[in-house]
Amino acid sequence: MDKHDEQLLQQFFSEAAQQTVEDNGFTERVMNRLPKRVKTYTRLWTAFCILVAAVLFTVFHGWELLLVQIEVFLRTTVVEPPHVNPVMVVFVLFSLMMIGVYEFLSYERVIR
Repeated sequence: MDKHDEQLLQQFFSEAAQQTVEDNGFTERVMNRLPKRVKTYTRLWTAFCILVAAVLFTVFHGWELLLVQIEVFLRTTVVEPPHVNPVMVVFVLFSLMMIGVYEFLSYERVIR
């Protein structure tokens, strides 16, 4: 697609996005009448699944299994094993955890 076509498409969609359909508040009334308890159930279900995962991880000694797998990986690399800085490992794990929390919170905002 060339630039002219791209500009035409952007112009068309920008004009369409600015249009509003007057419904005398019908959409807002429908959204307000939707059941609120669905949000509660999804939060409870998510919390329950996280709790079960944490309990199973603890019961089956997940940290030990994880450390063994990391050790096996490092011992079986063909080249010189990489030097793993524990601070970087903690930083990466913390970052992944924060991304997970952000995704969870943004998902909750979308449901509302």
